[in-house]
Amino acid sequence: MSIEVEVLTEVTDDVAAAFARLLPQLSTSAAPLSPAALAEIVGHQANTVLVALSDGVVVGTLTLVMYPIPTGLRAHIDDVVVDSLARGKGVGEALTLAAIRVASEAGCRTVDLTSRPSRDAANRLYQRLGFQLRDSNVYRYAIHQK
Repeated sequence: MSIEVEVLTEVTDDVAAAFARLLPQLSTSAAPLSPAALAEIVGHQANTVLVALSDGVVVGTLTLVMYPIPTGLRAHIDDVVVDSLARGKGVGEALTLAAIRVASEAGCRTVDLTSRPSRDAANRLYQRLGFQLRDSNVYRYAIHQK
């Protein structure tokens, strides 16, 4: 499988359809995105949305969020999803390495991410690529509770 990773700059019908296919594979609770909502995410100044393509078809995506804080420019990888039919074929690695390159070129010193412990393959990938497990507590405050 040949994989190309690109920065997403335009939301086409094909891209919107790909996200409609991929998002449920990432989260069963995430609401579907309209093309306009996806375009807003892609156009946000803090976001770099990467897509992995195989034969012109989007088979994975990753969102790199970069933002300045007093201690420097921070980078965080979020919402990594690889199509179930393309898993284990280097798509996640290609996306992650591209995100690291983009963050490095922007001047970030580190890239953070979180991954559920149950995602064994993803966690092995991140460790193999050099990500180190941090001694940290991650907290979440739910603003809108169901």
